[in-house]
Amino acid sequence: MMSRESRPKRKYELKQRAAEMAETHRRITEAAIELHGTIGPARTTLSAVAQRAGVERRTLYRHFPSDADLFQACSEHYFAAHPFPDLDTWRAIRDPGLRLGKALDELYTYYEHTEPMLANALRDADLLDHARDAIAPLDAYLDQAAETLIRGHRTRSRRRHLLRAALRHGIAFSTWRSLTTNSIARAEAVTLITAFVEAAAGSPLNT
Repeated sequence: MMSRESRPKRKYELKQRAAEMAETHRRITEAAIELHGTIGPARTTLSAVAQRAGVERRTLYRHFPSDADLFQACSEHYFAAHPFPDLDTWRAIRDPGLRLGKALDELYTYYEHTEPMLANALRDADLLDHARDAIAPLDAYLDQAAETLIRGHRTRSRRRHLLRAALRHGIAFSTWRSLTTNSIARAEAVTLITAFVEAAAGSPLNT
């Protein structure tokens, strides 16, 4: 029977062990994220992740039995550390034009801060199923964003379909990147996409 004196010691050892496991889990996850953001998911090997995290491969496999497990952890960790712009803030703006301007400015700022990771992940999404799954939160968020931005428009049928497509295109990372690679400043990009969406809506957004 365990003595009363040994119980606190046992609890401390278990707590310490759990903390060490959590720290190792974090180191592996962050090592993988760093590699994904520099060389990309497709070029990242488990050996390279283990080496960067300072662990043996068997330790890595204890924490992440499969590539899917590691990619999921990376996705959750990265997007928790880089939260998307708040949709509720946009929903509070009744004027569609003002709402779109704020949304584009905040989204494009977000892309500026996350470009290396998103560029690599989206590039490799066609090569790796796990990479495609890892960016699923971004796709889901942008779908919600488009629905938020279309609120207040009285367009119907085909015109509404065109407007939704224009909004979804305008807020995409690939759209922002195609503009910025042509030396277009953020404010200019916002103006261009706003005009593009207005054309799809069939009238100025602030009327």
